[in-house]
Amino acid sequence: MSHKRIPKRKAAIAVGGVVALGAAAVLLPNANASQDGAADDATPRTLRAADASGLSARLAAELGDSFAGSYYDSGERRLVVNVTGDDAGMVLRAKKAGVTVRQVGNSTAALKSAARTLKADATIPGTSWSVDPRTNKVVVTADSTVTGANWNRLQSTVRVLGSGMATLKKSAGTFKTFASGGDAIFSRTQGGTVRCSLGFNVTAGDGSPAFLTAGHCGVAAEQWSDSQNGAPVATVDQATFPGSDLALVTYDDPDTQAPSAVDVGNGQSVEITGAAEATVGATVFRMGSTTGLHNGTVTGLDATVNFQSETGGVDTVTGLIQTNVCAEPGDSGGPLFTQDGGAVGLTSGGSGDCTRGGETFFQPVTTALQATGATLGAGGGGGDAAGDAGDASDQQPGADQSDADQSDADQSGADQSGAGDQQSGAGGHNSGPAYGSGRTRTP
Repeated sequence: MSHKRIPKRKAAIAVGGVVALGAAAVLLPNANASQDGAADDATPRTLRAADASGLSARLAAELGDSFAGSYYDSGERRLVVNVTGDDAGMVLRAKKAGVTVRQVGNSTAALKSAARTLKADATIPGTSWSVDPRTNKVVVTADSTVTGANWNRLQSTVRVLGSGMATLKKSAGTFKTFASGGDAIFSRTQGGTVRCSLGFNVTAGDGSPAFLTAGHCGVAAEQWSDSQNGAPVATVDQATFPGSDLALVTYDDPDTQAPSAVDVGNGQSVEITGAAEATVGATVFRMGSTTGLHNGTVTGLDATVNFQSETGGVDTVTGLIQTNVCAEPGDSGGPLFTQDGGAVGLTSGGSGDCTRGGETFFQPVTTALQATGATLGAGGGGGDAAGDAGDASDQQPGADQSDADQSDADQSGADQSGAGDQQSGAGGHNSGPAYGSGRTRTP
C-alpha cells in the first residue's frame, strides 16, 4: 500500500490504498468550474453538484412540508425539486431559487411512513430500501438470498404500500459488508487476518492524528497495521456497527503526518477540502484497496440495509448513501468523494462486484464526523460541502495499463497470503470474534 514513510514512523497510511487495477477512470483534480451565465429568477440555473446539495438543503427548510426531495440532473446540470400540495406560492418560491420544479403525489412524510412500515414488517436479511426522488417512491431491493417465505413476506408488504408508493426489485448478488482478509490496512484476530481500506485522514477531538473507516472493521479488530505482517500503527478509538457503520482510529505515534488527500494511483491524488453531502444523480468516485478507483452515481439517500449477521440474525444499518459504484471485499471503509475534493462517504457494503456491477452503500462522512467529534485533515472543518461531483466530460479515460499491471504485481504477495481462507462465506469478511458482537466499541 502506498504511503509516505518518515523517520520515527511519521507515516500516514495512504488514503484509499493502492492504485486502481483497471479502474474505469483516472481522476484529475480540477478547479471549480464557473457557472454558465446568469439566469433570471424563474429560469433554472446551471449548477455544480455540490452547489445543488446546498441549495436543496435551503429549499427543504424554506418549503417545509411541501418539499418532497430533490435530485441533480447531471445532463442539464440542474437541481430538480419535488413539491407536494396545491400551494402555488411554494412552487413560485422554488422556481425563483433557480430550480426545476416537479409536482408529485407522495410527500416526505408519506415516504417516511412507508419506510417505517418496511422496518416493522420486512426487516429481512438481504433487503434494503431508500427513497428515490426521481420516481417519488421507496425502492425496495432484495438480494439473491431472499427466497421462499421471506420473499413472499416482502412482496406482500410492498403490495400493501401500493404501486404508487413503493417498487420492488431483485439484486443478483448478496448484500454483505466488504471487509476481507488480505491487503491495505490489516489486523490480526483469532479468526485470521482482516483487511479493510482507510477512508479519510482526520484530526480527533483531542488533536490526535487519526482516520475514519467502516465501523464493521472497527468492531472486528482494535489494532491496525499499514503492512501485511507489520506492527500495529493505529488503535480504534470509537466504532459503531450496526445502526451506523463508522469508526475513528487514532495513530499510535502522535507525530504521524496525516495529509487530507486521496491517492488515486498513477502518481495522482485528490486533496480533500471538506465534507460534502451526497445528492441523488451526482457523480462520485470510490477508492478501495481491492479494486482501486471506480466511479458511478448516487441513486438514493437515507438508505436502510439489512445485512445477514454472523450469528444468523440481522445487522441493520440506516442513513446510508446508495450508489451504483461497484465494490468488493477489502474495499470496506474506503473513501467516496467528489472530483474536486469533497469527502462524501465510507464504504459499508452491498451486492455484486466490479465485473457485474451492483449496489453499494456508504456511511455519510458528515454523520461520521459529527458522531466522533473529528475534523477533516489537520483540524480543517468538515461541515461545508466543498466538492464538485463533476460531469462525465470531466472524466479522463482508462488507467495506464502498465500501472495497473504493476499494482497487480505489488499486491500478489498479499493476495497469496491465505488470509482469504479465513473469510466467512456469509458475510464476505473475516469472522473474528469481535465482529457483530461488540456493536459499539469505545476502548
